[in-house]
Amino acid sequence: MSADGAAHHVLILGGTTEARRLAEALARESSYRVTTSLAGRVAAPVLPPGGTRIGGFGGPAGLAAWIGAHGVTRVVDATHPFAERMSFNAAEASRLSGVPLLALRRPGWQPGPGDAWTFADSLSGAANLLPGLGGRVFLTTGRMGLHTFADLDGCWFLVRSVDPPAGPVPPRLEVLLDRGPFTLDGERELLARHRIDVLVTKDSGGSATAPKLTAAREAGIPVLVVRRPPVPEGVAEADSVAAVLDRLRQQA
Repeated sequence: MSADGAAHHVLILGGTTEARRLAEALARESSYRVTTSLAGRVAAPVLPPGGTRIGGFGGPAGLAAWIGAHGVTRVVDATHPFAERMSFNAAEASRLSGVPLLALRRPGWQPGPGDAWTFADSLSGAANLLPGLGGRVFLTTGRMGLHTFADLDGCWFLVRSVDPPAGPVPPRLEVLLDRGPFTLDGERELLARHRIDVLVTKDSGGSATAPKLTAAREAGIPVLVVRRPPVPEGVAEADSVAAVLDRLRQQA
């Protein structure tokens, strides 16, 4: 029992739509106290209900210490599927602290009839494949990895991100500052207006940014998909907010 009377203090490692929805659901239940941790990479994040913490923990030991100092009884890793380091830190912190960890991993996207997808194992792999697929690129892999494409002066890039990119970027670049979710009509119009002939994306999964895939299929545009990185072994997983809530209630 925590100091405010809640049976469980749930730490959500957040930054995703699912993390915010989970915080909203837990905040409505008196048996839970919820704190969401955000990495701090977005200048003005949409804050969920409950407590929030912004910034790193200083590795697994720092996260384990924070868990112990704040009476956390459950940890949910609801980070982005490409937040590889945080997921491994969470698994090690769970081992060090003895506090159970549950990973909320939304299903990845799957190609369907009419899709022309090419897969890469990394951003650098995608950069190597890209010149053979198109010259007007809608790059939706996030602003943090733009340096990987900085040497591709033969391509024109449209980059969409919440905050402006910094550091090395492709020489022929237009930046669109926007935040999802995105509509299918909006994605259709964007692809047509910028004469996009190849889409590059990470396999993020989820519905918030999926309409671009449908728009690309309809327009006959190839899609270059960066596969997800590995995840730590032995961590319990759930594929939706509802499934996480069920697991937490079973453990209460």
